[in-house]
Amino acid sequence: MSNISDGTLVSTRIRLARNLEGYPFPSHLKDEKQAKEIIRLVSSGLNRLDDFKLYYMDGISEWEANSLKENHLISPDLIARKRSAAALINSDRSISVMINEEDHLREQCIIKGLHLKRAYDRLSAIDSKIGRSIKFAYDEQLGYLTACPTNLGTGLRASVMLFLPALTLNGNMREVVRSISRLGLTVRGIYGEGSEAEGYMYQVSNEVTLGVSEDEIISQVDEVAQKICALENAERNKLKTGSARLTVKDKCLRAYGVATNCAVLSSVELTRLAADIKLGACLGYIPIANVSDIDDLVARMQPYNMNISAGRELTAGERDVYRAEYASAHIKKLASAR
Repeated sequence: MSNISDGTLVSTRIRLARNLEGYPFPSHLKDEKQAKEIIRLVSSGLNRLDDFKLYYMDGISEWEANSLKENHLISPDLIARKRSAAALINSDRSISVMINEEDHLREQCIIKGLHLKRAYDRLSAIDSKIGRSIKFAYDEQLGYLTACPTNLGTGLRASVMLFLPALTLNGNMREVVRSISRLGLTVRGIYGEGSEAEGYMYQVSNEVTLGVSEDEIISQVDEVAQKICALENAERNKLKTGSARLTVKDKCLRAYGVATNCAVLSSVELTRLAADIKLGACLGYIPIANVSDIDDLVARMQPYNMNISAGRELTAGERDVYRAEYASAHIKKLASAR
């Protein structure tokens, strides 16, 4: 199932945690020469497989590092380990390999829609390529050895990003989260652990990695994501026919009106307005065919992405003016293209 036309199933992410045998975990890696050696070993193992580009965290600007973070290609923790960390990112930016984050390797693949098996197969090929030239830390009973015990075993995190405005507005998310937790899964915000669910966006992923196979993890997350999608669609029907129908319609159309007619627009406000515009599109009130285009717009309008695009450091005021102009034109174009 890959239905993203209704906007519920936003994206799939597969992540593998790996460590090299014979080296301390990154938190205990005090020798900078060892850290650089790990980077060299990993990058040499990938250089012939795909068009990967190597980014040394101490060799790129603050703008570029934070732009990669805004695009979910690297983590804040990788940026914090500046002197000993790096990332390998492929040409279409669907796969990234963080080196010397919490583990020596954090490999990830992100694909739009619900494609857990496809994403796993792609990343598994990368993992196998690296593993042919590097020996991973592995135990027959515990599986892959990781810095955090919660990643022991497969080292696999299978995640699905979901857009759940109706479940949120109708007050059902608390019960959904409880039900998911009982199944051994977890719910986080858009930027992962510890982040808030901005714009009705929730990340559902497995918590258990030890004592289960990769196929079992993927199958469970896939099944739960599809069930949540069905619940969300049922709640959307209630929004369209219930007593709050006009209130919700007004909320969505007002968001469209503000986003397409304002003079200044902060990134926080754009995220909020975009969520309501997406809901309006999903309910048929706003003629936008592919709501994932709105997600792409929000990502492009993040502060460091805008600096990269402009080629200079914009002030907060300049960003808010440019964001308002760009978002207005882009959203109107999406609405007229249907």
